[in-house]
Amino acid sequence: MADFDWLFFTEVLVGGLLSGVMYSLVAIGFVLIYKTSGVLNFAQGAMLLFAALTFVSLTERGISFPLAFAITFAIMIVIGIAVERTVLRPLTNKPPITLFMATLGLSYVIEGAAQLIWGTQVHGLDLGIEDVPFDVGGVYISQFDIFAAIVAASMVLLLSVFFGYTRIGLGFRAVADDQFAALAVGLRLPWIWAAVWAAAGLVALVAGLLWGARVGVQFSLSLIVLKALPVLVLGGFDSILGAIVGGLLIGASEKLAEVYIGEYYGGGIEGWFAYVIALAFLLVRPSGLFGQKLVERV
Repeated sequence: MADFDWLFFTEVLVGGLLSGVMYSLVAIGFVLIYKTSGVLNFAQGAMLLFAALTFVSLTERGISFPLAFAITFAIMIVIGIAVERTVLRPLTNKPPITLFMATLGLSYVIEGAAQLIWGTQVHGLDLGIEDVPFDVGGVYISQFDIFAAIVAASMVLLLSVFFGYTRIGLGFRAVADDQFAALAVGLRLPWIWAAVWAAAGLVALVAGLLWGARVGVQFSLSLIVLKALPVLVLGGFDSILGAIVGGLLIGASEKLAEVYIGEYYGGGIEGWFAYVIALAFLLVRPSGLFGQKLVERV
């Protein structure tokens, strides 16, 4: 242990944690929909792609950053409400596999619409933050990773305040706990679901911009959604706190595994190591660290 490079270890760990924050941001979009409707929204990745592609296409046409953001956010709200009313509402009380297949098909519809409207070319996205490292006590940290972590943390704080202290947010929590009880006290579920889909659209937009700035705005961007699945398995599908903790754990573990044990497996294990962790975790705690237990003991 005397020869162990603790500075390098810290650098890898911090880089993994900062990447994990971006994973968490994608996972939160899943949690918002799942908590209120019990639907695993597999179209979240397509929404992320559509938001990023819409924003960058608008800015390339000379529209300012704030206006392009506002227009894209409005479009995502319209898409979210349209999805809830035309696809999910008619399938209320259907088996979960039916709802899952509906969102899976919806993801291809949204991707196809994005291709039809904006084309298939790859776009670069510059948010004005250079992806260069700077020295913090001998540990090199990417400026862009810190910026992304701050934005993601701000989003989490904003959503926490919204769902914890506003009337719609309190309604969301009531619906998440018991839909029938929420109906009994007069809450209007369609309005609550519309607000949740709007929030999911905002999360998709912010996550799309951050990931688009890092890897480029292209159609493979929708596959980022796959990175959120191990995060949800660890944290729980119905917990925002779980999405945050799960993202940090996945981000840190995959980076450390790649650096310290990847050479024993030929390298490149970062792409699949998270799924090994998720599979092992399913065998021990299927509901996740903070998720509601699937089976309650009598």
